Amino acid sequence: MKKDICSLSYEEMKKEVEQLGEKSFRAGQIYEWLHVKLAEHFDEMTNLSKPLRERLKEEYEIPEVKMLERQISKIDGTNKFLFRLGDGNVVESVLMKYKHGNSVCISSQAGCRMGCAFCASTIGGLKRNLAPSEMLGQIYRIQKITGERVSNVVIMGTGEPLDNYDNFIRFVRMLTDKHGLNISQRNVTVSTCGIVPRILDLAEEDLQITLALSLHGATQEKRRKLMPIANKYDLSQVLEACDAYFQKTGRRVTFEYSLVHGVNDTKEDEQELAAILKPRNCHLNLIPVNPVKERDFVRPSRKNALNFKNNLEKSGINVTIRREMGSDIDGACGQLRRHYVQECDS
Repeated sequence: MKKDICSLSYEEMKKEVEQLGEKSFRAGQIYEWLHVKLAEHFDEMTNLSKPLRERLKEEYEIPEVKMLERQISKIDGTNKFLFRLGDGNVVESVLMKYKHGNSVCISSQAGCRMGCAFCASTIGGLKRNLAPSEMLGQIYRIQKITGERVSNVVIMGTGEPLDNYDNFIRFVRMLTDKHGLNISQRNVTVSTCGIVPRILDLAEEDLQITLALSLHGATQEKRRKLMPIANKYDLSQVLEACDAYFQKTGRRVTFEYSLVHGVNDTKEDEQELAAILKPRNCHLNLIPVNPVKERDFVRPSRKNALNFKNNLEKSGINVTIRREMGSDIDGACGQLRRHYVQECDS
């Protein structure tokens, strides 16, 4: 079985090249082709000898991340991509253009097993984890397709990153490595539904990435109705883990809160949210829920969402409503992939 060359760190690449009996500087050349010049085939590596390229082809593979579909919003230029992986699984990624730079949201798994009630990503269950190369590949393909540099990366697409922990950590280290794209760790955000032991592990990794917790309910009872993970970890445990992350890294935690009309957008919800967030140095990101055909959740009106936000601000909470991007395309997490899978199955 061929080795996945794009998941090798710079140090590992040097060892591989040594074992091939090549001079050590070749490692830097190969790594640059893969992670800076974004080569998709060994034949592109023109400063390597033909025998070396042939040997690389025999022993290694560059895992396929191939664009199947691209949707471009006419409203704000948001790009949504559907990528096919080498085994036929599909994942989606989003490019969002801001004044401060380009932000890409990528998937960490094909499917998801977390079962959050409002999310399209989880409807078909988990197919498999993505390798570091397949996470990087989404960003690399987007840069090549658009010709534009990515400055911010959010791991918030299909999948639960902390359920694919080892591959996710390797991906972050490679993404932020000076020999690769060299994206600042402070420009990387990981979103989790709240796998407590992994949040605590992440706090010990000596990384400067932002942790975003999918909260969605301000009490254990309400959270349990929306998120099966709440049956395993109590809200108090999750909040303690977030506090530990902040204390260890100094990085302010973001709490993501999908606003669902009549479910978690009441006056009582405002008060309960204020009670748990006021003591914490954090940021609250309100996300009016994207309607998903298979679910009957309804987004609140713009006026109600603004009232919810303003009342929380009066309580001293740092809060924003997430700017809606790509509302005229398959914008919600998992929707584009879901439509593709349904068409293939029908």
